[in-house]
Amino acid sequence: MNPFLANLIVQSTKNFRDKKKYPKGKPSEYKLAKKYHDFIVSLKRNFKNFILIIIGIFSASFGFKGFLLTNDFIDGGATGISLLVAAVTGVPLYILIIAVNLPFVILGYKIMGQRFAIKTALAIMGLALCVAVVPFPNVTDDDLLVAIFGGFFLGAGIGLSIRGGAVIDGTEILAIFLSRKFSTTIGDIIILINIIIFSVAAYFLSIEIALYSMITYIAASKTLDFVIEGIEEYIGVTIISSQSNRIKETLVGKLGRGVTIYKGQGGYAKNGVSKDMDIIYTVITRLELNKLNTEIEKIEPNAFIIMNSIKDIKGGMIKKRPLKG
Repeated sequence: MNPFLANLIVQSTKNFRDKKKYPKGKPSEYKLAKKYHDFIVSLKRNFKNFILIIIGIFSASFGFKGFLLTNDFIDGGATGISLLVAAVTGVPLYILIIAVNLPFVILGYKIMGQRFAIKTALAIMGLALCVAVVPFPNVTDDDLLVAIFGGFFLGAGIGLSIRGGAVIDGTEILAIFLSRKFSTTIGDIIILINIIIFSVAAYFLSIEIALYSMITYIAASKTLDFVIEGIEEYIGVTIISSQSNRIKETLVGKLGRGVTIYKGQGGYAKNGVSKDMDIIYTVITRLELNKLNTEIEKIEPNAFIIMNSIKDIKGGMIKKRPLKG
C-alpha cells in the first residue's frame, strides 16, 4: 500500500476516535495538567479530612466512654442532650447520638449544602458505631478529673471533625439557622441552649453534677477553640508612616516577614491637602510583637500602628522560620 495512503487512513481513524472521545475537541496539555493537579489536590485534601474526622471520632468516643458516660456527666450542645437523655432514661448513647443529631443534619443540608450534610451524617454514624463497638476503659472516678479530661477529649474530637469539614455536634448548625432568623449572634444562641440543658440536668440529675458538667463544657469549648484556631496567635498589623520604605526593609530583612503595600492618602494635614503614602500590612506572631514595636520605634516613634487578632492563616511566609536578629 502507498505509504501516504496508509498514513492518511491511520490519521483519519485517530481523528475519528478523538472526536468520539472528545466531542468538543481534544483538551490541551495545559487543561489535562490542570485537571491532574486539581485531582491530586482534592485527593490529598479529602484524605487529610478523612484522617482528621476518624481521629476526632475516636477522641470524642474516648471522652464519652472513658470519662463522662460512666459518671453521668454531660456536656453542652447536642452531645450534652444525648448524654442527659442516656443518664435519665437508660437508652444507649449510640442510638441517641444519631437520633438527636438527625434534625441538625437535615437542617445542615438546607443551610450548608449536600456535601456538608453527607460528611456530617457519616461522621455522626461513625461516632455512634465507635461508641457502640469500641471498648474504652473507665479511666477515673474522680469528679474533677472526669469533668476536665472528659471535656478535653470531647472538645478535641469535635474540633478535629470540624477541621475535617464535618460536625459531630449539630448545635452550631441550629445556632446559625436561628441567628439568621432572629438576627441574633451565634454565641448568644449557643449560651441560651446550654443554659436550658444544664438547668434540666440540675433538675433530673443533681445540682452538683450540673456544676461539674459546666466545667466539662468549659474544658470542651476551650479545647475546641485550641484545635480549630491553632497553637500560635497571629496578629495582623497595619502601619502608616512617612518612613514606610525603611519599615518595609526592616520587616523583610530583620523579622523575615512578608509585607503587602497599599497605596493610600493621608487626610490628617491641617491645610486639608492629602499626601500620598504607602500603607504596610503584615502578619506576625504574638511573640514577635515586642520586637516589631521596638524596630518601628527606632525608625519613627510616631508611626500609626493598627493591630487585629487573627485566628489562623494559610500560605505566605508567616509559618516559615523568621530571620534571627
